[in-house]
Amino acid sequence: MSKVSPGPTPGFLVWRLANKWRVAVDRAMAPLGLTHAQYSVVASLYGMQSAGERPNQRQLADHTGLEALYISKLARALESAGLVERTRDPRDPRAIRLALTDQGQAVTRQAIAVVQELLEQLLEPLGGLDAPRTHAFTDALTTLLDAPLHPSVPNDESTQGTTP
Repeated sequence: MSKVSPGPTPGFLVWRLANKWRVAVDRAMAPLGLTHAQYSVVASLYGMQSAGERPNQRQLADHTGLEALYISKLARALESAGLVERTRDPRDPRAIRLALTDQGQAVTRQAIAVVQELLEQLLEPLGGLDAPRTHAFTDALTTLLDAPLHPSVPNDESTQGTTP
């Protein structure tokens, strides 16, 4: 017999918070012509370029946690909008390097300011961006993100004959 949780599970709360954040960022980015996923790409590119990097699509995928195929699709859309430049890597013709255009940098600076405001609103109940509770929350999220997950697959040969 399983024990029923008296309240929402941590997984449910993480899912709800992720959705709340995605919806808020999507709405805030709409006037700039971006989606939350596109914001993740341009903001990451902005930070990487500021650090002197010009990542390829795979490196950006690894950085953002998005699939490389999805990064490729997003980068093409951002290129069409004039925000990102895609060029072949001279050392690896299969790889595509990404960089923000001047227009992309300007839009990204605006987007980062808007998302920073949202982040301050989100974290206000914890005492704000620099509060000890926020630092503990960030540490806990980092720990969870660093923990590998290996979901079992029903009817997988490796799980045959085992009891859940």
